[in-house]
Amino acid sequence: MQALSRILGGWAAAAALAGSLGLAATAQAADYPNKPIRVVVTFPPGGSADAVVRMLVPRLNDKLGQPVVVDNRPGAGGNIGLTVVAKAAPGDGYTLGVGAAGALSANSSLYAQMPFDPVKDLRPVSMLAAIPFVIIGHPSVAARNLHDLIALAKAQPGKLSIAHGGNGTAMHLSAALFAQMADVKLVEVPYRGSGPAALDVLSGQVPLAVVDLPSALQHIKAGKLIAYGVTSPQRLPMLPDVPTVAEAGLPGYDSTGWFGVVAPAGTPPAVITRLNTEITAALNDEAIKTSMRNLGVEPAPGTADAFEAYIRSETEKWSRVIKTAHIKLN
Repeated sequence: MQALSRILGGWAAAAALAGSLGLAATAQAADYPNKPIRVVVTFPPGGSADAVVRMLVPRLNDKLGQPVVVDNRPGAGGNIGLTVVAKAAPGDGYTLGVGAAGALSANSSLYAQMPFDPVKDLRPVSMLAAIPFVIIGHPSVAARNLHDLIALAKAQPGKLSIAHGGNGTAMHLSAALFAQMADVKLVEVPYRGSGPAALDVLSGQVPLAVVDLPSALQHIKAGKLIAYGVTSPQRLPMLPDVPTVAEAGLPGYDSTGWFGVVAPAGTPPAVITRLNTEITAALNDEAIKTSMRNLGVEPAPGTADAFEAYIRSETEKWSRVIKTAHIKLN
């Protein structure tokens, strides 16, 4: 009986502790925010993700009543910046991160060791934007549409080169997925960014590439590059006559880059909800939407739960692609 009493007493103490922690979290959420919020952006200044965050900052400053401070921490495919977030004061809601598809869904398969666990150490807050890519070619390539390009690649296995924005990037994975679904063998050529890759296709140094839209849009419109297809599930307003890869010859193909906001694990649900509400309202602002689309990114507001489910599905998808393509990063 004494042993049972001790057990029951322990349970009661644990329940009381849990209750007090719950009350503390509720009080913290009700008071949130009461000091500046740091947003760790896993990209260098000047890129599309950094630009989008800085578009949102003035509105968030106003709605949250506290300064939102951008802290750029690029490197290691986003791992450096998100490690800062994962190891921040647990659940305080004052250190947030902006990470992309790589760090939040692919890096756990690309890297032999990760400095944090994207599932256990981070809590999704809101997706911010989707980034469609485009498969481009130099006019000298003897194919004017995706169907013919696939046929050409099959007739010349291992002969055609395709550039992308760097090993482990969403553009790299887009190229790998294309090769797998088309059942073709291409020579992948990594570049330090989308812009240099597009320029080398333009000059004829490499015949094909997967790049982001801003890097190629003006050259496609000028007829200096062939656009074989956009990688998103829908056509893009900026290139209405360019089909999706799915409709041009590879049904089911979808490889869209994206980035979103995460918080440290343990952040109170009420804080997540507050942040998501304000971010969603900002992304639905017409002026912000126009500015984002001018950058070549599509606003992608949604709930925290929807973002969590999307990260999970993307992680499973890219794990299969990475394993099949034998892609590994140090």
